[in-house]
Amino acid sequence: MIEVGLLGALLVGLLGGVHCVGMCGGIVGALSLGLPAGRSRWPLLLAYNLGRVASYTLAGAIAGGLGVFFSGLLPVQQAQQVLLGLAGIFMVLLGLYLGGWWRLLARVEQAGSMLWRRIEPWGRGLLPVRRPAQALALGALWGWLPCGLVYSVLIWSVSAGGALEGALLMLLFGLGTLPNLLLMGAAAATVQRFVRRPGVRQAAGALVAAFGLWQLWRALSG
Repeated sequence: MIEVGLLGALLVGLLGGVHCVGMCGGIVGALSLGLPAGRSRWPLLLAYNLGRVASYTLAGAIAGGLGVFFSGLLPVQQAQQVLLGLAGIFMVLLGLYLGGWWRLLARVEQAGSMLWRRIEPWGRGLLPVRRPAQALALGALWGWLPCGLVYSVLIWSVSAGGALEGALLMLLFGLGTLPNLLLMGAAAATVQRFVRRPGVRQAAGALVAAFGLWQLWRALSG
């Protein structure tokens, strides 16, 4: 079922990208500050997203490794069901959050702000971004931005089965977020108008919640 999980992570990243535009849109816009007129920002956008996805992948490896460690405290099948059920619950909460129906995950983002307060000053030191190396470092830092979407998929990666599996899950999730953020860099105003439509966010939220319910069904029927 690992292939299904990886495909699901890719789709969650794609659907959850409506949230990414709101969270990271300002950062993407900052990449163009200080650039000479007429200079393409695509190298900066690509470097930024490479750093961001690399951080997601590292976090997935850590979470997957921790999942294996803690699952050793329970019988294997029982541990897998518990972790899969927890992942399903977070996916449902994420869907409700994306759709604007219940913002419980906003509190999770607030809890993560303590870590972010320690990291964010390093990001300010990289602005204005003029070189791809700066954008890469900025993306690597912003990969740890408190985000209910990322935290939900990280919980899922805990149940992936190992550090490699967790890394792959987060890598596919990160790749799924790319279209929205790259479009954000190329056509910011148009993309923002589209993803802020209630119908778009609600459709994305409903699909992610449905995926979470499927995860819960797998856990309960396993």
